[in-house]
Amino acid sequence: MASKVSRDTLYESVNGVLDFSKKKKRGFLETVELQIGLKNYDPQKDKRFSGTVKLKHIPRPKMKVCVLGDQQHCDEAKANNVECMDAEALKKLNKNKKLVKKLAKSYDAFLASESLIKQIPRLLGPGLNKAGKFPGLLSHQESMMGKIEEVKSTIKFQMKKVLCLSVAVGHVNMEPDELVQNIHLSINFLVSLLKKNWQNVRSLHIKSSMGPPQRLY
Repeated sequence: MASKVSRDTLYESVNGVLDFSKKKKRGFLETVELQIGLKNYDPQKDKRFSGTVKLKHIPRPKMKVCVLGDQQHCDEAKANNVECMDAEALKKLNKNKKLVKKLAKSYDAFLASESLIKQIPRLLGPGLNKAGKFPGLLSHQESMMGKIEEVKSTIKFQMKKVLCLSVAVGHVNMEPDELVQNIHLSINFLVSLLKKNWQNVRSLHIKSSMGPPQRLY
């Protein structure tokens, strides 16, 4: 499916975002977001879509991931300075909604060992699921750090009740080429999720956390 956003437009917008962030240095790493406006969509009637795509370059390097692990995974997490909790620590939360909510807020994503993932609803109730942060599965056959990198590289498009979406596609310390690759991949994936593809896209903008939006489409 041909993209309706030319390479020139992409580079022009990306450079605009990066130049602005260089002029006004912030005290934190600004995220670059892709903002999408949809049309010809009725969130009440149309099937809501949801999909995840792995980007080539990690959009949010500071993303916090917590491992809910068995003994082996907790040992491995500690060895790699990754925050982790075992079943005992989860039991201590005692299904207290406030504590589970606080846990969900403290991290951007969770990974859980096979033995633990089935117990999560019983140990924590529906809190993580409600927050949209139900843990991904971490098996002993895969590298924990590799899986964490994958989580950090993956973005999710989810249609809610409104016709605007925004996802993090990078940050202002990236090279223009890296940002362009991430944005290109994100747009094509999103369009593939839409019922009428490009006919459902009203507008596309990118912007850094504090910068003005740059129009792509």
